[in-house]
Amino acid sequence: MNRLIIIVFAIVFYGSSWAAPVMPQPKMAKINERVYALLGPMGQPSAHNQGYMVNSTVIIGEQGVILIDSGSSDEVGSHLLKAIAKLTPKQVTHVINTHHHGDHVLGNSVFQGAEVISSEICREMVNKTGHEWIALMEDLVGHKLPNTRPVPATVTFAGENARAERTIQGVKLLFWIPKGSHTVGDMMVYLPDDKILAGGDILVNRTIPVMRDAMVKNWLGTLEQVQSFDARTIVPGHGPLMKLEDVNRLERQMARFYAGIEAGYKKGLSDSETRKTLDVREWKKLEGFDANIGSNVSRAYLEVEQASF
Repeated sequence: MNRLIIIVFAIVFYGSSWAAPVMPQPKMAKINERVYALLGPMGQPSAHNQGYMVNSTVIIGEQGVILIDSGSSDEVGSHLLKAIAKLTPKQVTHVINTHHHGDHVLGNSVFQGAEVISSEICREMVNKTGHEWIALMEDLVGHKLPNTRPVPATVTFAGENARAERTIQGVKLLFWIPKGSHTVGDMMVYLPDDKILAGGDILVNRTIPVMRDAMVKNWLGTLEQVQSFDARTIVPGHGPLMKLEDVNRLERQMARFYAGIEAGYKKGLSDSETRKTLDVREWKKLEGFDANIGSNVSRAYLEVEQASF
C-alpha cells in the first residue's frame, strides 16, 4: 500500500511539474553590432507566459549595457538578464523605462546598482501605482511575486514635448517626452548614430493599441511627429520590429477610429451605440482585439465628450 501511495504521488508530482508553464524565450533580433531587440511573445500577461510579453532593447556600450524596459516582475527581469548574458559579459549599468505600466518597469529591481531613467511623471506614477501593478501581475500569472517591488527612476527628464540629449556608455541618446499619449508619462528613446527608435507602447505592431489611460488625440499627434525621425528600425512596446511605414499605418488606423467616435458622439449616440457603427475590420485581425476594443471605445468617447464642453 505504501509503495502504491508513493507511485501515485510521484505520478501526480512529476506530471504536474512537466505541465508547469515555462517562461517563453525572447526572440532575439540583432539590429546592429551593439543594439539588439529582445522581442517578447504576443498576448496579455498570463500563467502561460508567466507575465513575459514585452519588448526590450539592449544597447551594448563601452563599459556596460543600457536596457530599455525591464519586464513585469523580478522573474521576467532575471529572464532578460540571462538573455543579455548570452550577448555580452558586460553588466547592465542603466535601465530606461518608457512609461509606468507594470509590464515595462517591475523588472527594475533585478538590476541593482543600475541607474534608472524615465520621465518625471513616469517616476511619480511608479511611486503611486507600483504596488497596484504588482497585485495585478500576481493575479494574472497566478502566483505571488514576493521579490518584485516598484523601483522608480533615479534620473528623470521633465517637460511637455521636451527633448534631452545624453551620451551614456559612449552611445548618443535622445530622450523625447511627447505630450501624454499612451500614458501621461511616456518617453521615447532615439539613437541618432544608429537610426533606431525605441517607442514603448506608443508604438505597437500586430496588436491593438491599448487606450485605457491614454490621451488619444495627443497620441495621434505623437505618431505624426514620430515619422519625422530618421529611423531605420523601430522597436515597439509589443510586436515585431517596425519601419516608418508601419507607424504611418498605425496613425491612419487610430485616426479612423477616433473620427468614428467623434461622428457617433455628434449624432447623439452613446459609446455602446457608437461602437456598433465603427469599421473595426482591420483591428479584428490584431492581437488583443476582444480584450481591449470596449475600453478603447469608452476612453476615446469620454475624451471626445470632454472636448465638447
